[in-house]
Amino acid sequence: MFRVGKYLPISVVAPTPWFPLQSLLRRIKPHFRPGAPAYELQSGVDVWYPRFLSIPSLLKKFDGLTMALGALSLMRRLKHEGRLDIIDAHFAYPDGYAASLLSRWLKVPFTITLRGTETRHIHDERLGKKLLQAIKQAAQVFSVSESLRKLVVSHGAPPERIEVVGNGIDTVRFRALDRAACRSTMGLALNARVLVSIGGLVPRKGFHRVIEVLPQLRQHFPDLVFLIVGGGSTEGNTRVELEDQVKQLGLDDCVRFLGPIASDELPAVLSAADVFVLATSNEGWANVFLEAMACGLPVVTTNVGGNQEVVCEDSLGIVVPLGDKEALVRAIKDSFQRSWDAKHIRRYAEQNSWDERVQRLCGHFLRISQGPRGAT
Repeated sequence: MFRVGKYLPISVVAPTPWFPLQSLLRRIKPHFRPGAPAYELQSGVDVWYPRFLSIPSLLKKFDGLTMALGALSLMRRLKHEGRLDIIDAHFAYPDGYAASLLSRWLKVPFTITLRGTETRHIHDERLGKKLLQAIKQAAQVFSVSESLRKLVVSHGAPPERIEVVGNGIDTVRFRALDRAACRSTMGLALNARVLVSIGGLVPRKGFHRVIEVLPQLRQHFPDLVFLIVGGGSTEGNTRVELEDQVKQLGLDDCVRFLGPIASDELPAVLSAADVFVLATSNEGWANVFLEAMACGLPVVTTNVGGNQEVVCEDSLGIVVPLGDKEALVRAIKDSFQRSWDAKHIRRYAEQNSWDERVQRLCGHFLRISQGPRGAT
């Protein structure tokens, strides 16, 4: 959206969940809801974080309403200042449903982008109806993958109002660097077999599935190293559990937890690796695949969400059934032994740059808001 902001004025309202006792809960779960400042300036864009009442694991059907109420005062002020012509919400619930309420109260149109959580929420009786209600009321719906579009259409969403606009890639930032230099900096042997995964340390990202098959892989590749990049997120933080799994399997010399890494530093980590792997159980459109491909890496992943839409050719990587341990072993083994065309993989990533996607989004926003006065 900051790229959209180069063409249209934008403001960002990012409601953050809150409830009175969450500071006490952090004593048990230190990474739970780390919080955010009330306001900050990011890349020249105003970003506000109004709080809304959300009780962990309870009354989720009210999160959309409380989110809308929490943002209402700020949104009303932005409209009064001439800075609100259209609301663009990401994720159909609770954000999209909250946008539908704010749209009605403030009399401005809204759009929704489907990003992957819809796969889970649409099957929840408490949330599915609200999610679909918001989609049907939106002026335009964007989906990051065809699989997500098909999912909501199969549940009654209007197909004519949903357009697939996948995530893009910054091919200037993400590019292959000198492998030997990157490995030397990271203390990796030049002839080692290096796997890398990037994502939040949560169960659905599947780091535990990759760790589980490493003992088998080390029988073929004794010098194997698995790099894990990422930290906790709003979904939780399983680093302790993953570290325990590593110890139990005797993989301390094989697995490296690098923690969260700034995006500018990721190309060096990716360039040090041979293969990118993500054994995820749910994805919309994994942008990290394109980032890895822009650095010339093949991708091994699972056949969920939009993964097969990103890794759409055998020349780009290998897609395996989720939960098929032996297939994952074979895919990683094959990916190490196969001769990949890194330049071809890079060219594919370049075909998925942000430029075309941003222009399409801007066209829709201008059409809907009927003028570039401002968007939130």
